[in-house]
Amino acid sequence: MISGLRPRFRWSSAGLHDFMRKLAPPCGYGPCGHAGSLWQRARWRSRGVRMKGVRYCQTECLELALAEILARARPAPHRSAISSHRIPLGLLLLSRQQLTAAQLRSALKAQRTAGCGKIGAWLQELGFVTEPQVTAALARQWCCPVLLTGTPAIAVSRIATIPALLLESFQMMPVEFTEATGTLLVAFSEGIDYTVLYAIEQMLGYRTEACLACPSTLREGLRTLASQRNSSDIVFDGMEDTAECARIISSYSAKLEAVEVRVARCGAHLWVRFERLRQETVNLVLTASREAASGRHISPPKVLASAM
Repeated sequence: MISGLRPRFRWSSAGLHDFMRKLAPPCGYGPCGHAGSLWQRARWRSRGVRMKGVRYCQTECLELALAEILARARPAPHRSAISSHRIPLGLLLLSRQQLTAAQLRSALKAQRTAGCGKIGAWLQELGFVTEPQVTAALARQWCCPVLLTGTPAIAVSRIATIPALLLESFQMMPVEFTEATGTLLVAFSEGIDYTVLYAIEQMLGYRTEACLACPSTLREGLRTLASQRNSSDIVFDGMEDTAECARIISSYSAKLEAVEVRVARCGAHLWVRFERLRQETVNLVLTASREAASGRHISPPKVLASAM
């Protein structure tokens, strides 16, 4: 062989076909009528949007696929309720000699008479225990650490944003981010909801760890966080119809020229992230009403806030 010349690489028909399928994959919506040939898909591949690793060639295909996905995933309630195998909060405080049996009976009676409120709140209302004591007992229930020094000043620009509505709804906030491990520490004040932690991992690509903070500390942290961030969240309230949710998501995907759409359930909320090229990511939250969650008919949804 003559020095300096390289042998020619020849594509086989099967190899060329596989390469083109990777370059321009078919639409993820099976009944799509716009698929076209491999060469047509390669020519127009930049017009598609990806969701869960699947490419959808047009807005209509994304909407139809979303409608099917959302119909299979109905809103779920918060999972922050204490499981039956956990030691009740009052007994934990009693065992640590921070509460007497008479005080516990008095708080339980006040709770039954009012017909509302958590036992920890009633114990504080009656002056039997302090807020840190209740938080420490909750942490023992959930087997997690307590944030003792207040919420640190986290650099908002270092992490992807979580919608403010979700932070308020789940009474949580990000308090520390470790870049070396990609781990986000999230503080809760009323019990830990692991479904929303999983949603954060899926939407942001972080690992999550949970801790508990005093409610007053967390409220102050949320106020500070709200003053630091310039929220462009889009929020729709009172959503009932999954088909309408799919239309809203696909419509905003087209308006925002999103290249990727991420979707996750958080209790009664549907969290959507629109990833864009060289532009700020936008969050959309669709909230189901109580009637929708229970299967009853409600009036059409209304827009609470919009960034458009």
